[in-house]
Amino acid sequence: MFGMDFGIDLGIDLGTASVLVYAKGKGIVLHEPSVIAIDKNSNKRIAVGEEARLMIGRTPGNIVAVRPMRDGVIADYQTTELMLKYFLEKAGAKRWPFFRTRVVVCIPSGVTEVEQRAVKQAAYQAGAKAVKVVEEPYAAALGAGLDISGPTGSMVVDIGGGTTDIAVLSLNGIVAKRSLRVGGDKFDEAISRYIRREHNLMIGERTAEEIKIAVGTAVPEGRPEAYIDVRGRDLISGLPKTINVNSRECFVALEESVDAIVAGVKEVLERTPPELSSDILDKGIIMTGGGS
Repeated sequence: MFGMDFGIDLGIDLGTASVLVYAKGKGIVLHEPSVIAIDKNSNKRIAVGEEARLMIGRTPGNIVAVRPMRDGVIADYQTTELMLKYFLEKAGAKRWPFFRTRVVVCIPSGVTEVEQRAVKQAAYQAGAKAVKVVEEPYAAALGAGLDISGPTGSMVVDIGGGTTDIAVLSLNGIVAKRSLRVGGDKFDEAISRYIRREHNLMIGERTAEEIKIAVGTAVPEGRPEAYIDVRGRDLISGLPKTINVNSRECFVALEESVDAIVAGVKEVLERTPPELSSDILDKGIIMTGGGS
């Protein structure tokens, strides 16, 4: 009886924009924005996830709503630990001495040893008993149902919040890869900049994200034009103002970021052995992640 191993196996996608937790035998048990609101005076956790995301840009002086992950890596270690602890507990991990929580965490393919160790350490501190890290494009390929065990090439482009991971996989390994610090966050910033420059209107990051979801486009041709009303602060009068933004404007705003991803894909294809290139030509490219 005492030799039994009580435990839970979790897979965590610790993303810049959102955290997904998968429990073995249950599927995805949690999908929340990676945001945490903290009281600066007492360093206490006030809200995590969706509840905290609604507070971004709307908090009083003593409360700060932060996104502790930046460009796919930990930017604020303590708040990441607090956030992970909350998510692990919510997913059913218990902090009993006999209860083993084994965790697999996804990391961008371009992270340094130090950044990788920080992710592992944060998971241990949050209550995990065993931690393994796996590169995001590898996990994305498995999740998309690709058979990467054979000697054929598969290409994955994973566009996340902070990073875009591009990889060619074969024989259970990564043959060629590139990690770009371009993702959904950069798309939001580009939209904010464009609206400030063209319309003299200041908008928050949540509004920019709403525009991207509603009318964002990488190819304007061949699809009906979409419109959205955008509210923000007029930079000239300082008063609230509403403007109308269409998908063509969104295309112009996002063009530079999209071009950077296309250039990254081309670079990886140039470094791919010709035998695998022909496989990719037959199979196509698998795109995953919220930004795709």
